[in-house]
Amino acid sequence: MDAVVLNSADSGALRRAMDACPLAVLKRHALAVSSARMRAMVLPRFGGPELFESRDVPAPTPGPGEVLVRVLVSGTNPVDAKLRQDGTWAGLQPPVVIGYDASGVIEQVGPGVTDFKPGDEVFYTPEIFNNPHGGTYAELHVVSASIIAKKPPSLSHEEAAAVPLAGGTAWDALVRRLQLRVGETVLIHGGAGGVGSFAVQLAKALGARVLATSGPDNLETLRKLGADVAINYRSEDPAQVALRETGGQGVDAVFDTAGQNIPASIPATRPFGRLATILGFRGDVSGMYPCNQTLHGVFLTRERRRLEEMTLLLERKQLKPLVEEVLPLERVADAHRRLDSGHGRGKLVLTVARR
Repeated sequence: MDAVVLNSADSGALRRAMDACPLAVLKRHALAVSSARMRAMVLPRFGGPELFESRDVPAPTPGPGEVLVRVLVSGTNPVDAKLRQDGTWAGLQPPVVIGYDASGVIEQVGPGVTDFKPGDEVFYTPEIFNNPHGGTYAELHVVSASIIAKKPPSLSHEEAAAVPLAGGTAWDALVRRLQLRVGETVLIHGGAGGVGSFAVQLAKALGARVLATSGPDNLETLRKLGADVAINYRSEDPAQVALRETGGQGVDAVFDTAGQNIPASIPATRPFGRLATILGFRGDVSGMYPCNQTLHGVFLTRERRRLEEMTLLLERKQLKPLVEEVLPLERVADAHRRLDSGHGRGKLVLTVARR
């Protein structure tokens, strides 16, 4: 069938005809949305950081219970690098947009959304599994309204984008799983990283004594975050330091954000103590049983309530995002090279949409 070409008079007649229809406005809006475009960093296949491509792609539209967010800043996290390398474990199939932290402004709300409106500033971490909308390395992103929250007023978008995934993981581990209490002692492995930097501050806010590990370059950072004892894991055995600092009794809780530290931490944990990890480990953990210790694996679930709980401490300045660097979205490959190194300090965020 030959294409039909309309001249300007024909187009005007068509628009007048649409105006006569009760659904004309909705139709025109649908046509406008369907033709909208946005900029996104796309992975054409899994692999190295050099694979990211800046593309002009169709803009999404929110469905029932969803909102469309103009992403002003996207956070980066170690899980981003894992998904870039091979995201099949999370059900991803290239070409794909990743990114799992955002701070931005609501552009549009879908049917049934009553607690947010266009113009609201929000922050969130989208789902990794069963997420049909992709990630936040894009100017526009659709997300369920049930997992976003109002941005803390005192935070910039750069700071807010650094919070949801890393801060939420620290919150789940220390508050909900380890149930850290006033006066207890906690050993935090990797205290200067994205999750660890939140964990050190949160543990202090909870009234705990904090022992935290890092390499030699980040020891001063640990002290500024509030660690009572900063441990250079390259020159000291964290387990021995923990035993020394507790008079041989062992710490009440251990949080491993770096990986592979759980087996070695068991002898440094008191009987009935608790341990938590966000990464896998290898080794013998049978020593936990005669000591009645508990081990928690922590993988962040997405919800609004946690973001609102964290906002209280963020507004009181008891939690402060440690933003190491702000890069434009086009330099996402550089951000991922830093993630691949495994030796970052705090969070690296990406500016995305124009304000």
